[in-house]
Amino acid sequence: MIPDEVVEQVRDAADIVQIVGEYVNLKRQGTDFRGPCPFHQGTHRNFSVSPKKRMYYCFVCHEGGDVFKFLQKRIGVEWPAAVKLVGEKAGIEVREVDTRREGPDPREPLWEINATAAGYFQKILWDDPFGATAREYLAQRGISRETADQFGIGFAPREIGLMRNYMNTLGFDDARLIDAGLLVKGEEGSEPRPRFRARLIFPILDWMSRHVGFGGRLLGPGEPKYLNSPESAVFSKGKLLYGLNWAKNDIRREDQALVVEGYFDVAQLMAAGVTTAVAPMGTALTEAQAVLLRKLTKNVFLLYDSDRAGLKATFRSGDELLAQGVSVRVVTLPDGEDPDTFVKANGAPALVERLGGAIDVFERKIQLLDRAGWFAELHKKRRALDRLLPTVRATSDLLTRDLYLGRASEVMGVAREVLERELGARSVPSVAAAPTPAPGAEAPAGPRISPAAQVRRGDKRARHSGRRASAERELVRAMLVLRSRVESMPEKRGPEGFHDPAYRAIYEALLKAGADSTVEDICAHLDEEAVAVVEDLLAAGGTQLNPQRTIDDSLAKLHALDLGRDMSSIQRLVPLAGEAEKDVLIGKKYALQKERAETSNKSSSSTNQGGSE
Repeated sequence: MIPDEVVEQVRDAADIVQIVGEYVNLKRQGTDFRGPCPFHQGTHRNFSVSPKKRMYYCFVCHEGGDVFKFLQKRIGVEWPAAVKLVGEKAGIEVREVDTRREGPDPREPLWEINATAAGYFQKILWDDPFGATAREYLAQRGISRETADQFGIGFAPREIGLMRNYMNTLGFDDARLIDAGLLVKGEEGSEPRPRFRARLIFPILDWMSRHVGFGGRLLGPGEPKYLNSPESAVFSKGKLLYGLNWAKNDIRREDQALVVEGYFDVAQLMAAGVTTAVAPMGTALTEAQAVLLRKLTKNVFLLYDSDRAGLKATFRSGDELLAQGVSVRVVTLPDGEDPDTFVKANGAPALVERLGGAIDVFERKIQLLDRAGWFAELHKKRRALDRLLPTVRATSDLLTRDLYLGRASEVMGVAREVLERELGARSVPSVAAAPTPAPGAEAPAGPRISPAAQVRRGDKRARHSGRRASAERELVRAMLVLRSRVESMPEKRGPEGFHDPAYRAIYEALLKAGADSTVEDICAHLDEEAVAVVEDLLAAGGTQLNPQRTIDDSLAKLHALDLGRDMSSIQRLVPLAGEAEKDVLIGKKYALQKERAETSNKSSSSTNQGGSE
């Protein structure tokens, strides 16, 4: 038997017009296609194929059905063979299983409760006085009732017991509400509380239009501005694309997708007629999201904000898509505009015109680096190369990769052979090694690789491994124990000296909270991931017998590693330099080498005098 989900996936992915068109001479008539009926051998165009409904129908003999039934009737194949044939044309592997699942899908209770909650949030938005503020906000954003209803937008009231009581009366108990992430367990002895309060609610549907979770936007002051449902059996934000359930057919038909930043962008673009827009749950695309898009099209346009965060997300997303063999272009809007405001002010045709002027993601990176003057002098040129090569390295299409390498050689004024050696020598982008650009410099940062992605790509510098990560970990752990040293630390090492994002965030929180702070004060400045790291560090605190010496030793180790990094940077500059410049660079390298040796000797001497920890 073929599982129902696979059948639905194949039916949804199939281009019924293309498949039927192999047997019938079809011509467009409005939104449908017409031709002579192949079943009663008609000569007039009474046979209709609707790509929207994914159905065919003859107005004379009344034969109708979906793409599977067409192949069964037209070429005489059995049901499983028809599904496999359509799956092959749609690029989906269809496998039969010995038996169907016994009983309902175990995820159905989550889909059901989320769908019910979505209806409740909509009711509060439009029919309850509590939704007045949200209705005014939507009006200010130019979101019509029709558009809001299309996307199921709702509102979660601030009041603690309303949603819980409503859902309880429908038979959804607290345990089920907690499993779905709609309620959050209170502290010991306290009542569960709603996860979403005083937030505009965007239901999140999977590609089969099942309710899997929610995104909530805070309307008043506070953080976080956007809050998603927690990870569950049906919700994994890194594997979902908002709007894909509405956009997938048009993406496949138009052979292109437009990736934007947020819920409002998708809603406004689709309402305006740009129906291929989707948005990730975070800012940049994940590998899983890039794979989803690659199954539908090989042409993706990226339309993020042009601020620093938007540029970083653009190039991180671009690298993920290039790794899947996708052609990636970047769309730019006038300063201060985002897709939402641009379409409202100028209409969909103006955005379509902008798509026509989109440039390749690698060319966009070169453009920004050039405007900021990063090709003008030797040291900046080295740093510019550190931002270009990760994109070349990420590109899986060999021809595109070759073109990128040639373009980099051209703009850098560096021999292609040198770039090829550099490309081969560093199989993983060294994000941490690149110096921080000067404030205000208009240059895109290289892709920021998460710990999970580092492990996936075999990077040995993943969190908690490697000398630098170990030294950063021990320094932060010691400071959590000996907070009296906090005030003097900025003189010795600033937050920018940390490469691991979690350790850097904890270090910054320590500096903000001050020497007299409690652990709770420190955690108030951190996100969930960093708080978990703090808990891990404190749990291991008992093995650290001398926090003072650990702080000093960790600072010395990090300084030595910084010097080694600077030496490596200088060594990589040498092939780009002229003869006179080479002498200067080699002199600097030897000076750094001497300083590092002295630092290492001091650290070793301190350890020997202090004994073992």
